[in-house]
Amino acid sequence: MTAHSDVVERLEATVRGRVQGVGFRWFVALEAQRLALGGWVRNAADGSVQVVAEGTRADLERLAERLAIGPTDAHVIDLSLRWLPAAGAPTPFEIRSGGHPGD
Repeated sequence: MTAHSDVVERLEATVRGRVQGVGFRWFVALEAQRLALGGWVRNAADGSVQVVAEGTRADLERLAERLAIGPTDAHVIDLSLRWLPAAGAPTPFEIRSGGHPGD
């Protein structure tokens, strides 16, 4: 029998604030890789950063805590989280190009 803590879940997060041009995607990728999560991160055209990650709830919660802080030069003003069943996110974790012209 699988313990609840071993169930793979999906976290979809949108991070708003000063989160583009400050190494946020690299920061997220390093944190996700450290936690052995699958998924991706990208800049969005509206200036936010979108994150999709899959792993155990405990590891995803650790990632969410780090998203709320961000790297040194970032300033997070809003973090939206959506919890879903796992859907087969890519592994290893990827940095994707998004809708931002600097990508």
